Parts: sequence; structure tokens; C-alpha cells
Amino acid sequence: MNVRPISGASVGARGRRGSKGLLALASGVLLLAVTACGGGDTQGGASGTGKGKDADSARSEQSQAVVTIAPKNGAKSVDTSGALKVGATKGKLTQVDVKDGKGTAIAGRISADGTSWTPDLHLAASTKYTVHAVAKDSAGREAAEDSSFTTLTPQNTFVGYFTPEDGSTVGVGMPFSLRFTRGITAPKAVEKAIEIKTEPAVEVAGHWFGNDRLDFRPEHYWKAGTKVTVKLNFDGVQGRPGVYGKQTKTVSFTIGRSQVSVVDAKKHTMKVMRDGKVLRTIPITAGRPGNATWNGQMVITEKLTVTRMNGETVGFGGEYDIKDVPHAMRLTDSGTFIHGNYWGGGAFGNYNASHGCIGLRDVRGGYDGGVPAAWFFNRSMIGDVVVVKNSQDRTVAPDNGMNGWNMSWDDWKA
Repeated sequence: MNVRPISGASVGARGRRGSKGLLALASGVLLLAVTACGGGDTQGGASGTGKGKDADSARSEQSQAVVTIAPKNGAKSVDTSGALKVGATKGKLTQVDVKDGKGTAIAGRISADGTSWTPDLHLAASTKYTVHAVAKDSAGREAAEDSSFTTLTPQNTFVGYFTPEDGSTVGVGMPFSLRFTRGITAPKAVEKAIEIKTEPAVEVAGHWFGNDRLDFRPEHYWKAGTKVTVKLNFDGVQGRPGVYGKQTKTVSFTIGRSQVSVVDAKKHTMKVMRDGKVLRTIPITAGRPGNATWNGQMVITEKLTVTRMNGETVGFGGEYDIKDVPHAMRLTDSGTFIHGNYWGGGAFGNYNASHGCIGLRDVRGGYDGGVPAAWFFNRSMIGDVVVVKNSQDRTVAPDNGMNGWNMSWDDWKA
């Protein structure tokens, strides 16, 4: 605001004097002009001083605080991270409202000293935002600024394919796993865009396997009945230079009853435990010498009533090609299954004869619901755990399937 006290005083003087000014023209035109403009005598000076107080008051009512908003008003193709900043000088921010085109507020924080505000997360791509910011100076006077801008439209994008499915019920060993369509070089930014809540509450941590897979799990198996909600806010997050997420999704799943089965490759048995109690002990056959089954904790990730198993797909050449393997459940990405076996003869409970899988007695076609393979298949779900011990092979790699339970909690969080 520009205050012009001299011009204002002249106008005020003319307005107050009215006809008196006209009478004075005959005897003292020059004197009146001097005193009205210069305030040299008592009457004229009083008038000028009064207007000066008004000007000082106007200046005193104007806040000394200055609000700044970046990017500038009307900016386009603004980066979704790091570009939005609100600041204040000669005062402190008291209010910052940022909203997208739908009126949804963007969460952010004013710094402890009140001089800056930044959003908690990245912004969405191809979105118009409005900003309203208010600051107060030391006298409590407010200054405000408004601005708007539009974020960039990315040319290259990524999404995360997740498991388990939304709305599913899974076993206590099932992690929440994301596989990204592009390698991620900004893992912290991507992790920050993921929110996981559980009921009852439990600490959940993520672990990267390479740059395209991120798994989350608690320290120990999930507690039966736990409800898990995952919010993915990848829209606009920059996962690698020039590559932005385009996915916003909420995924919920429930942990079912607890079932953990323990295979003893030396004793050729499997003890099936439900909620800590033994349901049944089943004779099995594991990997034969030279093709031993992995040791360790393995999670069921797929159930197939019947499937084809061809040795050529897992490095065994033409050693076998069985087109109708019944009651098959996957344990590793590399091809380890626990499945029905109708060709094993007397191996079950007596010796290990497989190429690394865990075999349970079955019938060809899988029609008999009373055989061990069918019994176990019908009582198992995705996410159940199968633990193998006393095998001659090493422990399964944590990223070979959903088998991160084979890492210590410290290593997982590291």
C-alpha cells in the first residue's frame, strides 16, 4: 500500500474549511496556501498532524510478514517431489492449506520455527493444486498468499503387482509382496508411499530383494485373525529418474487359522499342526540323495488340483514328464512342490525318492478324498507354512518363493 500524506492533508484541509477558506482568500491567499501545505502555524499544523497519524496507523496495520510459495502461481509440469515449498520471512506460518482438484487436503508440516512448510508425501501426477498460506508477524498481524500450479504428466511409469489378493484370507506365513514393473533406484521414496496397518497392531517391516521386489512381514508369523490393510500411493512417486508411479490402491486381507506343518526328511514324516495342536502325522517321501529337498521355512503360494511337471523346466532334462500330478502346492519359485504322488510305490514313510519335492500318497486322477495328499490339500490354504528339517541340502534362499522367514529379524530390517 502506498500512503501519500501530503496529498491527503490538502484534500482534508479543503474539506474541513469549506466557506472559511473562501473568506480568507481576500486577505491572505498566500499565507493560507503556505500554512495548509507546510503546517507552519498552529491551526494548519494540527490539521497536518492528524492526517499523519492516519498514515502511520495504516502502515502499522499492514503485516511485516512475507509469505512465499514455490512453484510460482500458474506453473505447469511441476515435479511431484521437492518442488512445493511454502515459506515465511519477518513472521511465522500459521496456516497452510494445499488441495487437489477434488478438494482433498494434502498433509504437510510447518517447521518448528514457523518459517517453512513441506508436504508429508509426494504429489500426484497430472494434477492441479491450490495453495493458501497465512503468516503472522511479531505484532500478530496476518499476511496471506494464494497460488495454484499443475504437476507433470510422466512419460514413463511403473506399477507394483501385489500378493496376496485384495479381500483374501491367507495363512500365517503369507508376506505382503510387491513386484515392480521397473527397477527401483529410489527405494526410500517408494517405501514412504506404502502404509500398512494391522489389527491387532504389530510391527511390520519391508525388505528389498534386488530392485524390483519388496516384501513386508512381522518378526514372527502373523497372529491368526489379524486384519491387514495396505495403502499404495504410488501415483507421482519417482521410483527412478524419469519414471513415476501411476498406481493408487488399497489392499486388505485377513490371516486365517494357524497351520504349520513340519517335514522331517530323515524320518520321512510330516506333522501337521493346527493352532499349535497336531492334527495328523503323514508318511512322506522327500528328495533323494543328490536331489535333496531344501531345508527351511517355506510358504504355500499356489494350489493346483492337477498340474504337469516336466523335468526340462527345472533343470532335470528329460528325466520325467508327468502330465497329471494331483493335489500340487507350490513352495518355491524354482519348482519345489508338496504334491500327491501315485507312482511312488513303497517310498512313503520309508525312503526319499523325489527330485526335491515332498510327495504324499495319492491316486491317479486325485479322485480319492481319503488319501493323505487329498486330506492335506483340502485342509491347506495359500500362506500356510511347511518347514523342512534334517534334509541333506542347504536352507532355501529367502527370495526363492515367499520364504523371507529364513532371514533373522535384524537381517530383514537391515
